[in-house]
Amino acid sequence: MAKLRIGFVGLGALGGAIAIRLQQAGHSLMVWGRTPSKLRPWVHGNTTVAASPAELAASCDLVITCVTDTAAIEEVVFGVNGIADGARTGTVLLDHSTIHPVATRAFAARLWQASGMTWVDAPVTGGVVAAEAGRLVVMAGGDEASIATVRPVLDAYSLRLTRMGDVGAGQATKIANQMIIGGNLAVVAEALNYCANFGVSAPMLPDALANGWADSAVLQHHARRMAAADYSAEVNAKIMAKDLDIAVDLGRETGSPMPITASVQQLYRQLIANGNADKGQSGLMWLYKQRPL
Repeated sequence: MAKLRIGFVGLGALGGAIAIRLQQAGHSLMVWGRTPSKLRPWVHGNTTVAASPAELAASCDLVITCVTDTAAIEEVVFGVNGIADGARTGTVLLDHSTIHPVATRAFAARLWQASGMTWVDAPVTGGVVAAEAGRLVVMAGGDEASIATVRPVLDAYSLRLTRMGDVGAGQATKIANQMIIGGNLAVVAEALNYCANFGVSAPMLPDALANGWADSAVLQHHARRMAAADYSAEVNAKIMAKDLDIAVDLGRETGSPMPITASVQQLYRQLIANGNADKGQSGLMWLYKQRPL
């Protein structure tokens, strides 16, 4: 499997960390990005730069994408000189972006009909730190044969891959993940603020509740930064808002009431409207306090 020719599109913080893990595992890569100057550090060893996504797809057995949103993946795959223009029967597109599940199904069908290239939607959770440690958690959608093809490659940077169903199921699961994280973040910010206002030492909350029913990764990691008003390690809140927008849209499409998710969506919209998108996922605390608790 190490002999698979792998193409990679989307060398941002997360994508870059994944690509480095692939290099360290001995995989040869061909990469592409919209800004040629940003690709110069990648030109070494067994890594080459493609002139276009089409060239990359024509040269590789597996194409990995990790881009910002639904519009970005559509442009990379179906735009001028996109992946679809160089796609071949038998190759696989492995998408680590977080995009709309319905669009994913449409894109996969379109790519298959045009070229015979299969699509595996495989969004991840754990962030850059987990990618660097090879401990990303992957939720995937796609046919079993395609997932069997990519599974050994993912061993280089993931702790676990779970096939959730056919194409689109991975993205739908990631949106559920974001709904749960968003709701958790919102109530943690609310609880920290309440504790501080009552005179409780809010920074002690994660330690006090550790290993109890209220414990979570959000409480142990994000709450500590929230209590200290430390937003330095945060991903822009627009990313979270984008995912919750998808969730609310899916709620409408599936007839699933989402009152809590809709409320959290509006909190993130308020944070962004106030010019504080850089405060990231934990920025909901900023809506309560602009100082350490």
